[in-house]
Amino acid sequence: MAVSPKPTRTGLFGGSFDPVHLAHLSLAQCALQQLQLDRLLWLPAGRPWQKLAQKGGRGLASPEHRRAMVELMVQGEPRFAVDDSELERDGASYTIDTVRARLAAHPGEQLFLLIGQDQYERLHTWRDWRELLRLVTVAVAARADQEIQASAEVQDFLQQQALGTQRLAMPALHISSTQVREMVARAQDIRPLVGDAVAGYIAQHRLYSE
Repeated sequence: MAVSPKPTRTGLFGGSFDPVHLAHLSLAQCALQQLQLDRLLWLPAGRPWQKLAQKGGRGLASPEHRRAMVELMVQGEPRFAVDDSELERDGASYTIDTVRARLAAHPGEQLFLLIGQDQYERLHTWRDWRELLRLVTVAVAARADQEIQASAEVQDFLQQQALGTQRLAMPALHISSTQVREMVARAQDIRPLVGDAVAGYIAQHRLYSE
């Protein structure tokens, strides 16, 4: 009797990546190991509606630039790939649309959605979040001393549906894209935060300098 192959374990790592930095890379590497992923897809957002609202309308770097920087960051790890689906989609980027499309194209794939604690706390504001929780396993990144906590609404739903989440233990890398952009504007060295390749790209294209 033939043994059915194990489903492919695929991580989904979305974000504006404006710019991508070494804490993003560290999270992705932790996910590969701790979730035993076969692959991890980096998903630069086209129009991340919540992110734009939080930034008060500050324009993102172009999709081409953000994608190129992610490509530079993921070089050398064959299990990493950049997925353009959210960049190519018209309108705002919603995670549920990406998940539906991915499962339609790859039925049976086991999906893990990588998010941070701040995103997890707001998960109940995401479009069709109940369906999303049925379709993916949410993996929440947190430092060793940090508890992962969802809204009461999400916790009740997970309990009712007998669904779970996974915790990703993260090293203490305190880097943010905002910090990188501010350092570029002050003409400071960002190589320790983004690596040589991404820093060179930002300098070459004069990103974030104004």
